[in-house]
Amino acid sequence: MVDKMADQHKPESDEPFLQIGEVADRTGVTQRTLRFYEERGLLKAPVRMDGGFRLYSEDDVARVEQIKRLQTLLGLTLAEIKEMVEAEEVKEELRATYRPDLDIEERVRRVTQRLAVNERQRQIITAKMDAMLEMRRELEEKVLRNRSTLADLEKQRKELPEKPKA
Repeated sequence: MVDKMADQHKPESDEPFLQIGEVADRTGVTQRTLRFYEERGLLKAPVRMDGGFRLYSEDDVARVEQIKRLQTLLGLTLAEIKEMVEAEEVKEELRATYRPDLDIEERVRRVTQRLAVNERQRQIITAKMDAMLEMRRELEEKVLRNRSTLADLEKQRKELPEKPKA
């Protein structure tokens, strides 16, 4: 049998817990969205009270804020967001366990892994930025075409004979 608690986020014992409604209010997302994030693996399964109520940590709140930022700022898909936040977890784990007294090969391996994670995150962001720049270029071309058409129409209007006033 799989231990469900092993998959759950366990905040420090002195860390305050927040219920789902409090997290929803603080982050500006719905409770349904929080449950959806949990189902999709964007949020770790929260600790649960005896009655089944979800309890969230400040780290969970920060994660929701990060998800919102990635959606709003970059328009990332949920799969891309999951990849980005999981990458942050990998980097944090590597930072937390890095020690200067580790064998040189182990230090090289860890830094190489952090570099690979950072490069993948950069690729995701670069792809979004490139798509946005292409969209902007297309819109700029349309603006130029419309300005040219408007200038031609203005010229034609000036060349028309004046209409008699009634």
